[in-house]
Amino acid sequence: MGRYIGPKHRLCRQYGTRLCDSPRCPVIRRAYRPGQHGPKGPQRISEYGTQLREKQKVKKIYGLFERQFRNYYLKAKSSKGDTGENLMKLLEMRLDNTIYRLKFSKTRSAARQSVNHGHIMVNGKKVTIPSYQVKSGDHISIKPSVAEKVLFKEVKKGIDPKELPSWLSIEDKKDLVAKVTGIPAHDEIQQGFDTSMIIEFYSR
Repeated sequence: MGRYIGPKHRLCRQYGTRLCDSPRCPVIRRAYRPGQHGPKGPQRISEYGTQLREKQKVKKIYGLFERQFRNYYLKAKSSKGDTGENLMKLLEMRLDNTIYRLKFSKTRSAARQSVNHGHIMVNGKKVTIPSYQVKSGDHISIKPSVAEKVLFKEVKKGIDPKELPSWLSIEDKKDLVAKVTGIPAHDEIQQGFDTSMIIEFYSR
């Protein structure tokens, strides 16, 4: 199955939590499943179903296919430390997510598109792979030939270095140059799901 390209808010309502990047997501006001009769009380879900929902939520947030996500799990499992935290750090340090965290794009899907179109440079070289893993010390910038386009001029206005996570910093706001200064701290990782459920799902 390909990546979901339907209405994103429908998924937010389906899972009862905000999966999109919109500050106007309807689930903020109506955190229950859609239906003409309104909230129907808690839905009965099996343990397997609960684990599956947690996995699906993370996949939807980061826009991943099943094979991609499973590969991230296997890599996290083979690394030292907590598997769940390792998994989330791998996802957070994807290039497309890093662009989103830097506020160079308003949504993850827009960030992915910027990478695909060759607008993003890492250490002075063009990178067109959204899943590229950034590392501490990497410099990320917008390609000079597109940095002056209207889209990125608007981006500059919305960037506040004080609002960035601790593992990222802006080195040149005018030319949109940033640096990866470390790795995401536990409290800076995307919240709203239980990684232990995901680990249990793949450990069956």
